[in-house]
Amino acid sequence: MPDDVVRWLEEFASAVRAADYARGAKLFDAGALGFGTVTDRAEGLDVLIRDQWRHVWDATEGFRFDLDAARVEVRDDLAWVASTWSSTGFAAGGEPFPRAGRATIVLRHGKDGWRAVHTHFSLNPA
Repeated sequence: MPDDVVRWLEEFASAVRAADYARGAKLFDAGALGFGTVTDRAEGLDVLIRDQWRHVWDATEGFRFDLDAARVEVRDDLAWVASTWSSTGFAAGGEPFPRAGRATIVLRHGKDGWRAVHTHFSLNPA
């Protein structure tokens, strides 16, 4: 897996763990389209942050991508990543529970490095 894509994944996971929305936003294109576990479709980074990230990141600990099992393909200025992930979630009453899922991420490389143009995060099937 290319080192710069690994760095992107590790930086994003770190932003999730810290609930640092500004740091996470720097890794995304302003027009990114996201599908998630909370919102069906978030068109644009501001909507993605408001309708997906803010509902999940504050109730998450220990978010990590499974880099050993991740698949990546890079072609010119585009890359895709398919990876499982794990974390601890918290129910409304504060009870922790294991939360795991999978992600597909499309990255575009520009003058500022890799930026996500599409993400799809979902929980593992029950």
